[in-house]
Amino acid sequence: MIRRRLGRGLLMMVLVTFGALTLLPFVWMVCAAVKTPADFIAYQFLPGGPGFLGIAWDRLTTANFFRAFTVLPMGRALLHSVFLASVTSVLSTLCCSAGGYALAKFRFAGRGFITTLVLGTVVLPAALLLGPSFETVYHLGLVDTYAAVILPALTPAFGIYLFRQAMLNSVPSELIECARLEGCGEIRIFVEIVVPLVRPMIGTYLALAFIGSWNNFLNPQVMLQSPERYPLSVAIFNLRGLYGSDYGLIMAGMLISVAPVMCLFLVLQREFISGLTSGAVKG
Repeated sequence: MIRRRLGRGLLMMVLVTFGALTLLPFVWMVCAAVKTPADFIAYQFLPGGPGFLGIAWDRLTTANFFRAFTVLPMGRALLHSVFLASVTSVLSTLCCSAGGYALAKFRFAGRGFITTLVLGTVVLPAALLLGPSFETVYHLGLVDTYAAVILPALTPAFGIYLFRQAMLNSVPSELIECARLEGCGEIRIFVEIVVPLVRPMIGTYLALAFIGSWNNFLNPQVMLQSPERYPLSVAIFNLRGLYGSDYGLIMAGMLISVAPVMCLFLVLQREFISGLTSGAVKG
């Protein structure tokens, strides 16, 4: 019993230590967002002074956040990010779940080759596909449109293979055959039978796709040419100056960008973990 308690205590100490190290960059970003440019250079975290805990609380400011929404088009960029992330995550979840269902439960010529091709594509870096994606979008006449950002992200190989594994482990083939014998169409089977069975995986991938689209910087930077169409990730990058940068303003923009995703993850963390563990044990 003593060894068990010591082991748990040691484990908790290790977890708390690594948790504090993980939160340290976020704490630094929050502190930097409420400091003046002079205090940003002079102090690592909060400015020192005669106040509580040795901090000059009267020198903290929220001017960086007001400037982000009044002087800069941060509000418009935030709306663009919400739109792109929402549409991309929903459509990508729909396409990937349908593709994974087809690879898992349909029998057709070349299914093994397509599955191998999808699995091989997972290891390719996303930047490697940027050139072909831009050329395709250019020939379709979609450059500088939101469709140029959304379309290449609809069917990632990772999502298709993830749903394929979920369908194999969570959807019994006998249930689908019984539904077909009862006269159900394939669309009805997918919507009313398959989707409820893989609901945890759908929630997990929806969160992953939303976060990935929200943090996507490279594709919007290349596909979009007009500054008024930029999402939040590109708008924050453009806050850098040629001869100098207002780091307090940049940190405020980054905090605005991180906060919605963090709130989403905190709300959906139980479904996220449930989706990752679903299908780990067959049956």
